[in-house]
Amino acid sequence: MNLLDKLERKFGRYYISNLMLYIVIGTGIVFAFQYLFSEIPLLYFLTFSKAAIMHGQIWRIISFIFIPESGNPISMVFWLYLYWLFGSSLENYWGGFRFNVYYFSGVIFSIIGGFITGYATVQYLNLTLFLAMAAINPNMQLLLFFFIPVKMKWLAWVDAAYLIYCFILGSWSVKLIILFSMLNFLLFFGGDFLRLVRHKIKFRKIRSSFKNKNK
Repeated sequence: MNLLDKLERKFGRYYISNLMLYIVIGTGIVFAFQYLFSEIPLLYFLTFSKAAIMHGQIWRIISFIFIPESGNPISMVFWLYLYWLFGSSLENYWGGFRFNVYYFSGVIFSIIGGFITGYATVQYLNLTLFLAMAAINPNMQLLLFFFIPVKMKWLAWVDAAYLIYCFILGSWSVKLIILFSMLNFLLFFGGDFLRLVRHKIKFRKIRSSFKNKNK
C-alpha cells in the first residue's frame, strides 16, 4: 500500500464524496425508468458493448455501472441498500480517496476485461464490497432482510462460494470477467493474505520444531 499512500498524499483531495450513494441513486433511477417504461429499451443503450463503443457509443464505457442487477423492485431495493451500506462503511473506514481508488480501479479492470471479452458488468465488482467489508470487520453484524442477524464473515463465505460457482460453471468470458472484477480486492488485500499465509506456515514450522525437540 506504499504506492497508495503516495497517491493519497499527492492527490488525496481529488475524489467523489459519497460515491456509492451516487451510484445507488443512478442505478435506482435507471431501474425505475425501465420498470415504468418497459417499452423503451433503455438498458440496451447503457450496457457495455465493445462493438458499439468502437462505433462511437463511448458512453457505454461507464454507463454499464448503472445497470440494475434485478428486475424485481423488492430485491432491487434490498441490493441497493446493501451496496450503499457497505460502500459508505468502506468510505468511512478508508476515507473518500481510497474508496474511490478501490471502486474505480475495479471499474477500470472490468472495462479492460470487457474489451477482451466484448461484455462487462459490475455484478461481480459490487460483490467485492462484501468481501472488503468482511476482511476489515468480519464480526460486523448485518440484519439480513432487515431482521435476520448475520455476521459479515459468513456472508463473505457465501459470496466467495457464489463467485467460485460462477467461475467454475461459467464460460471463458465469465471467468475472465470475474478475475478482472476481483483485481481491486486482490490489490488491497492480497498482501495481507500472503502475510497471513506466511505467518501460519512459519507458526506451524515453529510448533513442529518444538514438538520434535520435546520427543
